[in-house]
Amino acid sequence: MLAIQLGPLALPLAPALLLVSLLLAHAAAKWQGGRTDAAHGLAAGDSVLSAALLGLLAARASYLAWHARAYLDMPWAALDLRDGGWQPGVGWAVAACWLLWRGMQRPTLRRALASAALAGAGFWVVGIGLTGAPASARLPDLPLLSLANGQPITLPQAARGRPVVLNLWASWCGPCRQEMPMLDAAQQRHPELAFLFVNQGESAEAVQAYLRAQGLGLREVMLDPASDLGPALGSRGLPTTLFYDDGGRLVDAHMGVLNAAALASRLGPLSR
Repeated sequence: MLAIQLGPLALPLAPALLLVSLLLAHAAAKWQGGRTDAAHGLAAGDSVLSAALLGLLAARASYLAWHARAYLDMPWAALDLRDGGWQPGVGWAVAACWLLWRGMQRPTLRRALASAALAGAGFWVVGIGLTGAPASARLPDLPLLSLANGQPITLPQAARGRPVVLNLWASWCGPCRQEMPMLDAAQQRHPELAFLFVNQGESAEAVQAYLRAQGLGLREVMLDPASDLGPALGSRGLPTTLFYDDGGRLVDAHMGVLNAAALASRLGPLSR
């Protein structure tokens, strides 16, 4: 699963789970600390918030350092937190070290901080375990229509053994429109990759009119008239972009707009 559906809204799964984990950890710290003294509860809650901030900074900084070449060309993209560029393991480790250090500094907070760690990390692990990976860990074999000739086609047929960048989009979707010129340019630069653009729920005439109006030269555009592909991948939100290796195995996924640096960091492993 890539997103949580709340009525008409689709929220990216990982940030939503992380937010709830933080709220639970903070509540557990304040409750456990407050059983001894109100000031202890406030101090424990503040320690949890500090741990979360340091963990998030470390997770982002380590990702930027690992993919420095992509972000050096556009340093402002480092501030675009929508791109999904995080190293969760680093973040959790830094947050845990901070809580351990605070517990060593103030032994009276140890029980409260331990309760916070158990509540937050426990919810995260259970949440990730229950929601799992996207519904299809391999390139789905759903029937689609080629925009070029109107003939039925499947994603494996379109991939032809190449690594795949699969983008689900619609012309009415603002973030889709924002990232489409960048994806168009990337398709031109990387002929060795299969950039497959699957429109969700629109007619061939509407899609062709949009591409002409925007001056986009996209190749390998497909139609999903019933919008079946999103639910099969575990995401009803747009845009959704997934990355598959040349064996059709899922290696990365992102719901929401991508910037050029984030895209480049994900294309590197596929182009090797």
